[in-house]
Amino acid sequence: MTFQANIPGYADPALHAHGLFIGGKWEKGGGIPVLDPSTGNPLAEVPDASVEDALRAVDAAAAAAAGWRATPARHRSEILRRWFQLMTQHAEELAMLIALENGKALPDARGEVGYATEFFRWYAEEATRIPGEYRHTPSGSHNILVDHEPIGIAVLITPWNFPAAMATRKIGPALAAGCTVILKPASETPLTAYAMARLGEEAGVPAGVVNVLTTRNPGEITNAMLADPRVRKLSFTGSTGVGRILLAEAAKSVVSCSMELGGNAPFLVFDDADLEAALDGAMIAKMRNAGEACTAANRFYVQAGIHDAFVAGLTARMAALKIGPGYDPATQCGPMITQNAVHKIDRLVSDAIAAGARATTGGAPLPGNGYFYPPTVLDNVPAGAAIAREEIFGPVAPIYRFETEEEAIGQANETEYGLAAYVYTRDLKRAMRVGRGIEAGMLGINRGLMSDPAAPFGGVKQSGLGREGGVTGILEFMEAKYYAVEF
Repeated sequence: MTFQANIPGYADPALHAHGLFIGGKWEKGGGIPVLDPSTGNPLAEVPDASVEDALRAVDAAAAAAAGWRATPARHRSEILRRWFQLMTQHAEELAMLIALENGKALPDARGEVGYATEFFRWYAEEATRIPGEYRHTPSGSHNILVDHEPIGIAVLITPWNFPAAMATRKIGPALAAGCTVILKPASETPLTAYAMARLGEEAGVPAGVVNVLTTRNPGEITNAMLADPRVRKLSFTGSTGVGRILLAEAAKSVVSCSMELGGNAPFLVFDDADLEAALDGAMIAKMRNAGEACTAANRFYVQAGIHDAFVAGLTARMAALKIGPGYDPATQCGPMITQNAVHKIDRLVSDAIAAGARATTGGAPLPGNGYFYPPTVLDNVPAGAAIAREEIFGPVAPIYRFETEEEAIGQANETEYGLAAYVYTRDLKRAMRVGRGIEAGMLGINRGLMSDPAAPFGGVKQSGLGREGGVTGILEFMEAKYYAVEF
């Protein structure tokens, strides 16, 4: 399929090449090309924000802060609800736009848009349910009243792999709590963020409540915003390495941080598992967004009795996937985001094969234009291979054989990460026992998809700090205030 530049509506990249979006105004500029990863050709060009632009965005957020904070929760809720409705109305256009700039296969892009919109619906409801507390002190000397107030201006930094969902997962609770925000999307996929900002305008978001910046120098402008005493929150989704740097920078001003960082998810399959269900789950957990997801199954540990059948089944399914541009309706596995991403995957696979692993399908980059790497299954992967320690972020499934439950738990925990894990077994007691033993913030028990706006998303160890989504997500953007009351 050849991309046609006259795609109508919000799917048209040219419509979103007019940011920055500061204080409710669109400011034209250029400097950052947005490429189609299926071809490497440009789709559009977006502005390259300076430090001065970033500080103007803080000014805009500060000017809008008092009014938004004082806006009744019901009104904030209704604006988020309208934003949800508009995203739903334009869902197919947004999915096409994601497929164009991200390379994500259309079914995955549609799934992301559906997931993204639900954060606005969920937090439209949570905006009116902000909790408080009233109780007596044990001594009887006075009463305790606890209120929750908006934390203040929030800087939101989102990655390229889920350009819609990672934005709504932060904007939704921030606005519901009464905070104003500055969103800095990834420069690889900024068009979706600008499209959603346009829909937010239409939904009635007041000027300055949501600001959007794109830049080639994210470190410089983020540091400048974090140094501004009016900024009180940083919410970041991205790599653990960048997260460490941002935490150190935020510490200089004691800015509250929420961090959703890297993953290295183990996928455990026990002998008593339903093989077909485990294969279904493996395809979802591994191939959602072609493996470019922090929750993607990164290491498959399969018990000896079912190992060979699982390898054969997964190989057949992975080999059958159709590779192509994300915006081609027939595509099941799109391109990687950049050529560097392909190089990293190839390095990890080549290292594993050199150490004794066997590629049962795939195993080498595809020739031609675009950033394609084929779905790959590796068997007999040595435990010491780099692919066991590093986040792959691609369509590669390394498989390891295990004998005992204790062995599987030990191998699953041999990582600095602790975001997600998957367990397949018919024995629910075993599933819960293994789940308690695995060091992860989220467990999928006999299912390959765990993300849900109504559930707390986040990890342990070096996979992050705090939780997004669920009833706790809004509290990441609020401060508890205690009143000692005599009456």
